[in-house]
Amino acid sequence: VDTVVLDKTGTVTKGEPAVTEVCPAGGTAEGLLTIAAAVESISQHPLAAAIVQAAQEKKLSTGKQPENFELLPGRGLRAVLSGRTVLAGNRRLMEESGVDISTLSEKADALAGQGETPMFFAADGALLGLISVADPVKETSAAAIARMKQQGLRVVLLTGDSCAAAEHIGALVGVDEVIPEVLPEEKAVHVQKLEAAGRKVMMVGDGINDAPALTRAETGIAIGAGADVALDAADVVLVRSDLADVPAAVRLSRAVVRNIHQNLFWAFFYNAICIPLAAGVFISLLGWKLN
Repeated sequence: VDTVVLDKTGTVTKGEPAVTEVCPAGGTAEGLLTIAAAVESISQHPLAAAIVQAAQEKKLSTGKQPENFELLPGRGLRAVLSGRTVLAGNRRLMEESGVDISTLSEKADALAGQGETPMFFAADGALLGLISVADPVKETSAAAIARMKQQGLRVVLLTGDSCAAAEHIGALVGVDEVIPEVLPEEKAVHVQKLEAAGRKVMMVGDGINDAPALTRAETGIAIGAGADVALDAADVVLVRSDLADVPAAVRLSRAVVRNIHQNLFWAFFYNAICIPLAAGVFISLLGWKLN
């Protein structure tokens, strides 16, 4: 392996996002958070869980459950709440749906530049506001990535975050390359592109969306606390959810291979010397008996 591709959420970061800002386009922050928590209550995404938790901490009642819930991978979701069609997701979803986000566009860019993930919310085509969520980086990630680079590995961060947010996290932990705005189904494609360029790729991830990439890569490593699908798809499973175990695994595997090569060399050397010697002694003894 010469290239390590890292998933971001739950691998480089803690996977425990929390709401940092609530910015309504009109109305109140409590009203925006109530609607957002209601539509996100069905989703299993960590960002959705952060919004629901924020609403619960403020003791906001989400009211009715959303209807016609539709998950839009890599974009967000769509649902009907109290007769209104509500969209929740990233800038791409809003642009595809024709929602004008110009009033909060600069704010979203500023938050993304700080490594946060701004999520837009709209109802019946009108912008409701944005909620920003941040997922802190694991304390050991930067040191682990530095050790990987010392081992001669090129480290790539693969994430669905915006360019600004991805670049911020990438700079924070010191990766060599950042590939942002990747849809879940595109992760394996990016691994394939790296392999087509002659790289030997090791993929490290923990989520359901990482499973195809883990299977596609030369070596797949799953973080121990990850989804069962990811654990099943991986070649190696780390018991701890700690990125520091990745360079440790590389160091161990290289030591094992070096030991194998040493054993093969000495076995060949021993046989190359001793077999002819033994054959010579046998022939000498045979000749002595014949005489």
